[in-house]
Amino acid sequence: MNQDDAIKNCGIAVLKDEAETVFRLSRSLDDTFAQACRLVANCRGRIAFMGIGKSAHIARKISSTLSSMGAASFFVHPTEAGHGDLGMIKNHDVAVILSHSGESYEIECLLPGLKKMGVPVIAISGRPQSSLVKASRVHLNTHVEREASPLGLAPSNSSAAALALGDALAIAVSQIKKFSREDFARTHPHGQLGRRLMLRVDSLMRRGDGIPRVRSGALLIDTLCEISEKGMGMTLVLNDQGQPIGIFTDGDLRRALEKKTDICDRPVDELMTSSFYSVHAQDLAVDALRRMKKKSINSAPVLDENGKLLGAISIHILLQAGL
Repeated sequence: MNQDDAIKNCGIAVLKDEAETVFRLSRSLDDTFAQACRLVANCRGRIAFMGIGKSAHIARKISSTLSSMGAASFFVHPTEAGHGDLGMIKNHDVAVILSHSGESYEIECLLPGLKKMGVPVIAISGRPQSSLVKASRVHLNTHVEREASPLGLAPSNSSAAALALGDALAIAVSQIKKFSREDFARTHPHGQLGRRLMLRVDSLMRRGDGIPRVRSGALLIDTLCEISEKGMGMTLVLNDQGQPIGIFTDGDLRRALEKKTDICDRPVDELMTSSFYSVHAQDLAVDALRRMKKKSINSAPVLDENGKLLGAISIHILLQAGL
């Protein structure tokens, strides 16, 4: 066996070992898991996560996932907590403490203070008889027979079990709290899903002087200048009250040229399209994009509920927004 094969086989063995650990954990899940989920879901304050070493990294990740799914959560390092940061935790909070051994000195020193405040503790630990578990209200057991490394020292299976169990906790809590796609979008405004579910037409549309428009009666040659200057492939035609009565597009121009129309002296009214598609300012941008694609429309006016012109939107603008 060459060296590359040996390396690959080592990686496969670790992945299989960790996958089997998580599978065994799923089969051992009992009612204490539901108890822990309800404790977190019904918390009137925030969820405080703690851990030392590798457990701290896992705790931070679970805390972040939980916060992004609607349950306010934060991480506090046990060492810093012992020097004043314990004040971040209040009696209406819930503490989730990760420690494979359950005997970390930094955590053990905090347990009396948490008990005095009446803060319920959820222990994620692999040793049921540890000091941490004995001081906790709920114990989620992440016991593993061995770690994945040949030396059996580096946290691997135990870390995988804690991380997977934390994800299961966060997702189950989100279901208890009826966390929706719209809720997820609100906590991820910079993500693609957030943009799709939160971004509205009025935040993207052209406004004011950026709207391509001419008055009824404008000559076609002046209309073409407006289209060229605004760069949306169309211009709106407005009546004396400023309401759109038609639209003139690049397509209308091509059709006029095919008929050898004199573009210098003809008013745009004779060649514009009177029936046109529009969108509303409060429409979701992703819905406007989908409808415009379906109708093969590149640009459209944006109107309010009374038909007043507010702006203009284009496929290009919507696609640039990452929809």
